[in-house]
Amino acid sequence: MTDSGPSDTTAPITIYWRRWCPYCQRLGVRLRLAGIPFRKVDITRDPAAAAEVRAITGGDEITPTVLANGHELVNPSVDQIRSALAGPPRTT
Repeated sequence: MTDSGPSDTTAPITIYWRRWCPYCQRLGVRLRLAGIPFRKVDITRDPAAAAEVRAITGGDEITPTVLANGHELVNPSVDQIRSALAGPPRTT
């Protein structure tokens, strides 16, 4: 899996995104304003990441898809991400 943007290896969340996706851009801005570090992975450049998104979403490449504290969130709000980070880690 490649990181296609500024990387913070200690970031609590990973965002699967596309450069041209307005929802991804908006979420990135909101997370920066909230002070929540994140790692971006561009699914248009990483076939394995695109496959992971399809597995999470039931076959679609919906972006942004976020991994946070073991939670898989599809097109989440910052509040949903905060809740995932604050709650117990999800285990499968």
